[in-house]
Amino acid sequence: MCADTAMQQTPPATAGQADILLEAHDLARYFDVSKPWLNRVIERSERLTLKAVDGVGFSIRRGETLSLVGESGCGKSTVARLVVGLYGLTRGRLVFDGEDISDLASRTGRQTASVRKRFQMIFQDPYASLNPLWRVGTIIGEPLRFFRPEMSAADRHRRVGELLEQVGMSAPDANRYPHEFSGGQRQRISIARALANEPEFMICDEPTSALDVSVQAQILNLMRDLQDEYGLTYLFISHDMAVVKHMSDRIAVMYLGRIAEIAPAEQLFANAHHPYSKMLLEAVPSLEGAGKERTTIQGEVPNPVHPPSGCAFHPRCPHANARCKAEVPRLITRSDGSEVACHGVEEGRLP
Repeated sequence: MCADTAMQQTPPATAGQADILLEAHDLARYFDVSKPWLNRVIERSERLTLKAVDGVGFSIRRGETLSLVGESGCGKSTVARLVVGLYGLTRGRLVFDGEDISDLASRTGRQTASVRKRFQMIFQDPYASLNPLWRVGTIIGEPLRFFRPEMSAADRHRRVGELLEQVGMSAPDANRYPHEFSGGQRQRISIARALANEPEFMICDEPTSALDVSVQAQILNLMRDLQDEYGLTYLFISHDMAVVKHMSDRIAVMYLGRIAEIAPAEQLFANAHHPYSKMLLEAVPSLEGAGKERTTIQGEVPNPVHPPSGCAFHPRCPHANARCKAEVPRLITRSDGSEVACHGVEEGRLP
């Protein structure tokens, strides 16, 4: 057994601390899902709390792509919204390029401009994320109007045309409306809008899940090219392991609001440690696996309002023991650089 050390779900200190763009420490977001007060009094029911994210920690270095993966409902999108300030933190701390932005959700107007202009978000649904009443030029030019008010209308128009051409469209497309484009073209418009104020960091919340497979490949390749050209840093969110393998430098596997494993992408696909990570990988279709019997993921994600005791994955894990049912596992750092939250791995019962 390797000499692994236990740690909380917070980013480890490293010699390259200056290269870290974003740090998340013990992030938590709880939602009150109780019935109205009068119903609770009549029915004598208690308040109910949904722990969408409960103690998530990670760090992202400049120029890399960290992907969050897991089944629907594991908290991936909630983490994204916490990072950009759409949700406030119930607990935890966020640091962006040395600046504490934990209170970003409560800041107003121009107070957030200096930070928000440095990162942008690409949403999942290209049909819902674009204003159908605005022309494309207005949609892409809106960030420029807010973050660069000194820019003239002519310069803004020229910049919009340049952005459209960068994402594989033409400058005259600025005069059209979103409904005149396909899903893939709309997502290109969303990317152009995100690039308008030259951000350093982009949060990509399942940007290709609503698109056809062939169009997905085009959008992913475009995002990789833009990352190489501008040195962008990505927090990439997806439930598609094949997409994640193509995009990621490192991968964080989430389960029921917590991180189960973090590892470099190649290492995770070659030698995952957490049983949940292994189950996700076994479900990925592969030409090499043609004719081979596959193990499907058994069971369902538990209700986050009433999560299991101990390790949240233990009801579905074939290796669970009494400790797994009673004690919440902490991330441990292994000698290969991965971090795993699993009692079986910590005890040496699992490789």
